Amino acid sequence: MTEATANLSADLKRTLDELAKRLDNLVGPLKLDEKRLRLEDLDEQVQDPDFWSDQDRASVLQKERSRLQNEVETFDGAKNGIDDCRELIDMAEGDAEGLADIQSEVEGIDAAVEKMEFARMLGGENDPNNAIVELNVGQGGVDAADFTEMLLRMYSRYADKQGWTVNLVERSEAEEAGIKSATLVVKGEYAYGYLKAESGVHRLVRISPFDANARRQTSFAAVSVLPEIDDNIEIELKKDEIRVDTFRAGGAGGQHVNKTDSAVRLTHQPTGLVVACSQERSQQQNRITAEKLLKAKLYEHEMRKRMAEKDKAEAAKMEASFGSQIRNYVLAPYRLAKDLRTGHEVGNVDAVLDGDIQPFIEAFLLRQSEGDDAS
Repeated sequence: MTEATANLSADLKRTLDELAKRLDNLVGPLKLDEKRLRLEDLDEQVQDPDFWSDQDRASVLQKERSRLQNEVETFDGAKNGIDDCRELIDMAEGDAEGLADIQSEVEGIDAAVEKMEFARMLGGENDPNNAIVELNVGQGGVDAADFTEMLLRMYSRYADKQGWTVNLVERSEAEEAGIKSATLVVKGEYAYGYLKAESGVHRLVRISPFDANARRQTSFAAVSVLPEIDDNIEIELKKDEIRVDTFRAGGAGGQHVNKTDSAVRLTHQPTGLVVACSQERSQQQNRITAEKLLKAKLYEHEMRKRMAEKDKAEAAKMEASFGSQIRNYVLAPYRLAKDLRTGHEVGNVDAVLDGDIQPFIEAFLLRQSEGDDAS
């Protein structure tokens, strides 16, 4: 055995020892024991002859089972891979080519462990769910409406990069340019877990394209992100508590949308919560989608109320941060996108507005995870 192969063999063994420790440290945070028990429970339910009698519920449980199985198998695969690589190193007996192959395997395991370490930041109950993203124009006139539409494009492009699907369920055009509001349902694994980092007020500074004197303009838009609620969570919508309004959808959407009262607005009278859907082709489809949105809002409303009862100080802290300015997008006199919560900044603002927001999201989740660990 040459000195080089001996050193490589020793380095690989040390790396495998470190990977094993990192894996052990993930068992608790990833709740693997709980997930294994839940998988056993789901496997028993799937074997029940009546499992598919309620297809909606069965579909939700099958989706949960698939996700949990993937997470457990990824962990077990990394653990078994470490054991296999240790045996292969002993068998290689200084074979340089064999050690190079093992090194490639170890690098793959390291990447898998790193991915799981990041996944620990997405341990919230609703993090695996689809996301409902609401955009609303803030101060700044026509520039703010244009900025709101820029954010709509940014999140649509981000979802595309992630391989998620986007369903635009409501879009309200502004009079001169841009939009007053929009609602997206983003469907993909952990869509809410990632996009929840975007809730808050976003601020744009630029030379206004709508100002004849080319003056610098500051404008704002508000982003709210809610988890889409699975059907296995019971949220009751009482008919006598909901006011239903129908209206004609404005703006782009086709002749059918504009000529019929197909758009639906639901108002939950006890709480004052309002949702609207205008992008489906029929009033019935719009109502079904609007009810899903309302359930998500009612779920969040209830969670916030419970938090207030449990810890008023923490609830006040959350209220103060919700809707507060979280990120600046400066296009003039210099170019910089900066998140005020984490300090993460990027000079290529155009790329950010084109959907390159993953670094901002990861920085937020990392900071949040470190805060949870400290507490």
